[in-house]
Amino acid sequence: MAWKRSSEELIDHFHETMENFDNVDRKKMFGYPCCFAKGNMFTGLHEENWVLRLPEAFRKEVMVSHEAEQFEPMAGRIMKEYIKIPLSVRENSTELKTWIAKSLDYALSLPPKAPKKRKR
Repeated sequence: MAWKRSSEELIDHFHETMENFDNVDRKKMFGYPCCFAKGNMFTGLHEENWVLRLPEAFRKEVMVSHEAEQFEPMAGRIMKEYIKIPLSVRENSTELKTWIAKSLDYALSLPPKAPKKRKR
C-alpha cells in the first residue's frame, strides 16, 4: 500500500507549531515528520492527518466534544491511544498547542522506550 505524502502546508504547520515545545526529539516515521519524548512517539503526520497520542480520559472527551476520530493508518489497524486532530483544532493555534501539551505530558509520563538495536 502506497501512502500519500503530507502536503507542504501541513508539514510547515507541523514544524512551526512544534518549535514551541522543548525536550522533543524530531524524526521521521514511515517518511512522515513525528515527535518523540523519552523514545515514545506522541505526535506526527500521516498523509493529510495530524495525529496525537492522548491519555484515555482526554481522548474519550475529545472524541465526543470535537468528533475526533481514532487513528487508523491501515484498515483494521487502529492505534488505540492516537486520534486524528480535527481540522477545527488544527486551525486554532491556542487549542492545538493545548492538545499537544497534553500529549507531550502523557508521553513523558510513560516509561522510557529503549532504542532498538540496529541489525548488522
